[in-house]
Amino acid sequence: MSLPQIGFIGIGVMGKSMAGHVLNAGYPLMVYNRTKEKARELLERGALWADTPTAVAARCDIVITMVGYPQDVEEIYLGSKGLLANAKPGAIFIDMTTSSPMLARRLYETGAKQGVKVMDAPVSGGDIGARQGKLSIMAGGDAAVFQEVLPVLNCFGTNIVLQGPAGAGQHTKMCNQIAIASNMMGVCEAMAYARQAGLDPQKVLTSIATGAAASFSLSNLAPRMLAGDMAPGFYIKHFIKDMKIAIEAAEEMSLKLPGLLQAKTLYDQMAAAGYADHGTQALFLLYTGRTSV
Repeated sequence: MSLPQIGFIGIGVMGKSMAGHVLNAGYPLMVYNRTKEKARELLERGALWADTPTAVAARCDIVITMVGYPQDVEEIYLGSKGLLANAKPGAIFIDMTTSSPMLARRLYETGAKQGVKVMDAPVSGGDIGARQGKLSIMAGGDAAVFQEVLPVLNCFGTNIVLQGPAGAGQHTKMCNQIAIASNMMGVCEAMAYARQAGLDPQKVLTSIATGAAASFSLSNLAPRMLAGDMAPGFYIKHFIKDMKIAIEAAEEMSLKLPGLLQAKTLYDQMAAAGYADHGTQALFLLYTGRTSV
């Protein structure tokens, strides 16, 4: 049997690597991105270019989307010119954008009415996980559809779990972002404390990164902080978007999350000071007095 035609919409920091792994696995790939130049390397490796998202929908069996914000997801999926209205019969859509659980359910229900299958499957692992093909993927949707797309998800993920029905993947991603939010404050404060105490922060990391304080942020982002590398593996502006979604979802459930609220306050200050397009590790600048925040 021939492999399904895969479509990938959103060739960003993570999407480029993810789409590259799909190519490496031998799948025929069609891509679309608002800026064609960002897809140049994939095109040179054999990917096909689509001039519009609807062209991807009309020709591909499985379409993966990874765009910026919930409003981008809504715009690209819904309406007469959206992906769902122009889908190839029997197509499967996997939205890997971190987005609203409510919107994920809406896409699923709209797709079902049109005979199209939709899953939400946000990821965690940042640019490093995307490059290494080791992303954690949190899926929501039908079990049969999940099994059908699992070989494709295996191209760039190593921890892939169906969390429940439509929207469950997005809710799980909110749990992930909530845990990261307070952890990032703790990592920044630990490194700032180490410096202020006259310690060698690198040696401190050697001792604490594998103990009870161990975390992805401590092992992967703290070294970037200390080296002054604030390039985005994950943008501050996108993290703020995620925290806003989580706060709104928590409010709907009458749940108070003070740690998340504090983290968002600090990151909002960073964005206001001009750091929205920096990596989330740039929060460290707030603690070292290198920003006017």
